[in-house]
Amino acid sequence: MMRIGMSTTCVYPLEPEHAFRLAKEAGFDGVEIMVTQEATTQQAEGLIEMSERWELPILSIHAPVLLLTHFVWGRDPRVKLARTAELARSVGAGAVVVHPPFRWQSSYALQFLPIVRELSAEHGVEIAVENMFPWRAAGRNMKAYMPGWDPREMDCDAVTLDFSHAALSGVDSLEYAKDLGDRLRHVHLCDGSGAIGEGQIFDEHLLPGYGREPVAETLRMLADRGWDGSVVAEINTRKAKSEAERLDMLRETVAFAREHTAAVAAPEHESPLRRAIDAILPGRNR
Repeated sequence: MMRIGMSTTCVYPLEPEHAFRLAKEAGFDGVEIMVTQEATTQQAEGLIEMSERWELPILSIHAPVLLLTHFVWGRDPRVKLARTAELARSVGAGAVVVHPPFRWQSSYALQFLPIVRELSAEHGVEIAVENMFPWRAAGRNMKAYMPGWDPREMDCDAVTLDFSHAALSGVDSLEYAKDLGDRLRHVHLCDGSGAIGEGQIFDEHLLPGYGREPVAETLRMLADRGWDGSVVAEINTRKAKSEAERLDMLRETVAFAREHTAAVAAPEHESPLRRAIDAILPGRNR
């Protein structure tokens, strides 16, 4: 069964306690924990207590692979991924999200895919490699990731699709999801307005439907397939002027997810009104 979750990054830099509370108030099914310098993101006991108190399961753990979490759990990326998988197992999360290695992590990068497969089997969790995007400097793309930013080209068993990263890469998310097939196991729900080469330089993480990616169509395709992974909101709410405004953004996001992941009738039973609307507004996202 598909579940709609919320990443703690949606309310960063607020602590996980606030993330659980807001996720509950917004109506999400569960939470994804991004491991950061904040101690409560690293400790199973506290996370389990919050999960039980707010009656929200922890769906997934995001490994501390960002530049700002470079020193969390030391500097060895293999150790960091192993500790993330161990934490996921301890809190009952079925998935771990990890980015491809940075190019300068060359020894780790050379063994990255075998390490992912080994740790997944050892800890009994799915480790889903997230799609990233090219970096750009002085008008030229840089190879920041090794073996690359695109998991479609990697021999990995599970992949996370992030819509904002797809937008920056100039990738059509719907085609991307189709290319991945059964390897697509996790989704970061957000949106983006354009590719790096089109002048966009920031990883936007817009609310779904506010960018140019076919987010709604991709979710509907997954629903039609009976896909059973997790759709986890990873939106940027830092421009919210109040908690009420942030909560409205979260509620709008979960409503979007529920609308477009709802069971869809077979084409032969589709209503005439729905067919007429789709004919007038093809590819509509809202």
